[in-house]
Amino acid sequence: MGILNATPDSFYEKSRFLNQDALLNHAEKMLREGAGILDIGGQSTRPGAPQVGITEECERVIPAIKAVSSRFPEAILSVDTYHARVAREAVDAGASMVNDISGGNLDPDMIPTVATLRVPYVCMHSKGDPKTMQAQASYNDLAGELLDYFIAKRQQCLVAGITDLIIDPGFGFAKNSSHNFELLKQLPVFRMIGCPLLLGLSRKSTIYKTLGIGPEEALNGSTVLNTVGLLYGADILRVHDVREAKQAVKLVAHVR
Repeated sequence: MGILNATPDSFYEKSRFLNQDALLNHAEKMLREGAGILDIGGQSTRPGAPQVGITEECERVIPAIKAVSSRFPEAILSVDTYHARVAREAVDAGASMVNDISGGNLDPDMIPTVATLRVPYVCMHSKGDPKTMQAQASYNDLAGELLDYFIAKRQQCLVAGITDLIIDPGFGFAKNSSHNFELLKQLPVFRMIGCPLLLGLSRKSTIYKTLGIGPEEALNGSTVLNTVGLLYGADILRVHDVREAKQAVKLVAHVR
């Protein structure tokens, strides 16, 4: 899953594409390098990110999805949003998946809307919203609490009518670096839920702060942790750097 941000403030500067030509060029590059899905977002969800509002998010992301869908009609597009209205308009514009960092907790209409749209749903674990989540990074039993969360979410989604659910433990969302490394080791626990597992670690602060570098230097560290995640059961890698992630997928497949 390649990341395309139609935002001016995502944490990794080279993932920001407000110019349509640049967006399309990068989408083409990611598809050429082997991306199976392109994830397009119009609202930064980095810790502390301000919420721009539904109207502005739509103004950013809907034209981007229309442009990519028109240029690359065979591409599978995902919309990265926690608003039901944005999800609905994005699917109308050409998206065929919804990637929700809040698991439906920030918009009660999200899960019923996705069920009506009949598209796959990525349900992530977090707490609060991007402005408040890091203040809530506290757990008595990290893996156990997330497992309970996903079991409940899976049931909620099934009752609503969502039949294609993907789970994302939410690395960096209401979790500090210690939590993230522990969560990586505990990935096999989540296989019992019976849903594909998405891993989103690419260039995050757990990598670059641990190594004493910046996000622009965190490609090698991203590949290392993506490889660990694949070995521990991840099915989908959400990444900024498709070519390197595809290489990791291919080599891990040979190891298996």
